[in-house]
Amino acid sequence: MAYTRKDIEQQHTQYKGMMPRWEYYIRSYLGGKEYQDGKFLQEYQLELESEYFKRLAYTPLDNHARNVIDIYSSFLFRVLPTRELGSLADDMSVEQFLDDADLEGRSFNALMREAQNYASVYGHCWIMVDKPSVNVMTRGEELEQGIRPYLNIYTPENILDWKYTRAETGYYYLEYLKIRECIEDDGEYYKIWYLDKVDTVFLPTANRDEPKLIESLPNPLGKIPAVILYNQRSPMRGIGVSDLTDIADLQKSIYNELSEIEQIIRLSNHPSLVKTRDTEAVGGAGSIIEIPDNIDANLKPYILQPSGSNLDGVIKSIMHKVDAINRLSHVGAIRATGERIQSGIALRTEFQLLNARLAQKAKLMEHAEEQIWRLFALWQETIFDGEVEYPDTFDIRDWATDLELLQQAKASNIKSTTFNKELDKQIARTVIEEDDMLEVIDQEIDTNTQALGEFAQQPITLPTV
Repeated sequence: MAYTRKDIEQQHTQYKGMMPRWEYYIRSYLGGKEYQDGKFLQEYQLELESEYFKRLAYTPLDNHARNVIDIYSSFLFRVLPTRELGSLADDMSVEQFLDDADLEGRSFNALMREAQNYASVYGHCWIMVDKPSVNVMTRGEELEQGIRPYLNIYTPENILDWKYTRAETGYYYLEYLKIRECIEDDGEYYKIWYLDKVDTVFLPTANRDEPKLIESLPNPLGKIPAVILYNQRSPMRGIGVSDLTDIADLQKSIYNELSEIEQIIRLSNHPSLVKTRDTEAVGGAGSIIEIPDNIDANLKPYILQPSGSNLDGVIKSIMHKVDAINRLSHVGAIRATGERIQSGIALRTEFQLLNARLAQKAKLMEHAEEQIWRLFALWQETIFDGEVEYPDTFDIRDWATDLELLQQAKASNIKSTTFNKELDKQIARTVIEEDDMLEVIDQEIDTNTQALGEFAQQPITLPTV
């Protein structure tokens, strides 16, 4: 099949609409020079280009986007998923795959964590389950040569076009997928997947040169081995919802207000001197200004110094936007650096909302990973009959508040052995994490039939008459 430049450069309609947002999201997450190159500072009227670039260099970025996503990732992978691989457990290549999933030394868990981070930023990411095309006779030769399935992660800006088709049963399947593999100085390499073949195409940088078909290989699976890891599903097939949808805009607003603070401080500490051309003056503390003797009184030099009274207003605006970010992401209690006056009910509600969001992410990851193992088994000419389980709930609690409540309940001195035993167990679970140690403590509490602080009353014996 001969490809034209128009065929390769053709993009999906949703790709064209989402590409600016994806670029905005990844710059917001990366920060640093990537964020500066995005030029997200609002330009002033009549501002010189040199002055604008100077403001870009002087303005710091308080990267809330990265902080929020890193918090989500730390909770999601605090407890690793459990995998029952079924018949795949006997496949010797599975252990190699778990240790080195991308043939570059990264483990399968590390790769899934990276994919989840990208999905949080972009809304989704693509995971391809591929296998080297090498002619071997036996499975033993495959193991000797290290030929096995491996993973490739593609961010959405590298998936230029795709097509879903609805089967007679109502199931939608991927029929066509165009991937930009890499960009070189002389051109770009693309891999185009069909149900029956896989084409590798080189597109030269020169506009007049037509693309070249490097190789065309049969697709032995009969399906495209691509999995979409969604952060959150959207009404558009193949497009997810990013965690930074609103957070990135608030971060950009804070970024601009930090530039305003820098300008206010600079202008307040270094006022502008207004003088005639003939007046000799040098800036700095203790400087002397020499003016002509016959100068008009209306032309005497003077200083323009804006007041810094609006500085507090800008700082309050920034704090309000930070609170909005915490409210949108449900991580206010975790990101708090100072004392937050918040009721126990409000804290528990916030933890429950965060737990619900993390549980939703975990379910989508669980679904994506099971699809990966099905494709892995398909490459190995078998069937995946196992099960993957990510944590259903994330125990996010304010341990200090819980411990204080339990201690207050313990001090109430309720005359109930069962009640006091249960309180002792709850206190132990609050301060100790090891399951084996907790089991020993529970046994010790249960064998103690007398509550601490309680004394059995001695029987009263009446004297004999």
